[in-house]
Amino acid sequence: MRGIHYIFWFFWRIWFYVLMALPILVMFPFLVVSILTERGYPYFFKMARIWAKFILFGMGFRYSLTQEVVLNPKKSYMIVANHTSMIDIMLMLAIIKNPFVFVGKKELVRIPLFGFFYKRTCILVDRGSAKSRQAVFEAAQQRINRGLSVCIFPEGGVPDDETIILDQFKDGAFRLALAHQIPIVPITFPDNKKRFSFTFFSGSPGKMRAHIGELIDTNGLDKDARKPLKEKVYQSILKRLLQS
Repeated sequence: MRGIHYIFWFFWRIWFYVLMALPILVMFPFLVVSILTERGYPYFFKMARIWAKFILFGMGFRYSLTQEVVLNPKKSYMIVANHTSMIDIMLMLAIIKNPFVFVGKKELVRIPLFGFFYKRTCILVDRGSAKSRQAVFEAAQQRINRGLSVCIFPEGGVPDDETIILDQFKDGAFRLALAHQIPIVPITFPDNKKRFSFTFFSGSPGKMRAHIGELIDTNGLDKDARKPLKEKVYQSILKRLLQS
């Protein structure tokens, strides 16, 4: 019986990468045109949301959303969430309508097709380089000035130990939010690790939940507020995970 599970997991995981590629190939000319100018990004974002929902549906994932606040489409936000799965990217795109850009590790540019657009639309960071981290601040400023939001997974990666409920947060998201005086949106994904963790032979189709928590304001706060702000957001997401 276990052997059947391994066969299922093998083809299901391969199917995930097929689903990632198919809509990109179909929409490729439109995607390329949309990234030629800054004004085209909202159209790229709409296509990215279609891509994300296509993958979720094709993998057999259903998702539900609860939210304590409705985001203002005319405001910029710092969006943060726990990170346990590649599906986090797709679910984030599916539930957030406000155009945003991801801040993510540069290694993902190696993924065929996906990496081509990832490199040109996201803010890439080399966490081992102080120069790269500074460049993130400058790139984020440009996006925020254009009315976009920024999304960061503040754990800075996925821990190898899957028993960790929520890893410690890095400072970047909170330094950016304070520097640009934009509200923080804490989002919790309670089920993504169970549904599609980074362990190859694991997971299953089914329901995934997402929760958008109460906005955390940064207006008037200075850089000395970074640590308490980070702890407040951490505890907000951790509490929701422990309740799930």
